[in-house]
Amino acid sequence: MSGNGKRTKDGRPDGGAPDPRKARLAAALRANLNRRKAQARARAAQARPDSAGPECDGKDG
Repeated sequence: MSGNGKRTKDGRPDGGAPDPRKARLAAALRANLNRRKAQARARAAQARPDSAGPECDGKDG
């Protein structure tokens, strides 16, 4: 996107080229959040072994 009056996904005006430091920080924050969410999902899956997946569906054979 370029700074021609468009708006970003969250509704703020898009001001052309972003500050590379801000972009790097935002990418790091997103990666951190995604990693935390993935870890929380993994913990939840370990806490509920009955719903872990098709290989553990409670039926033998």
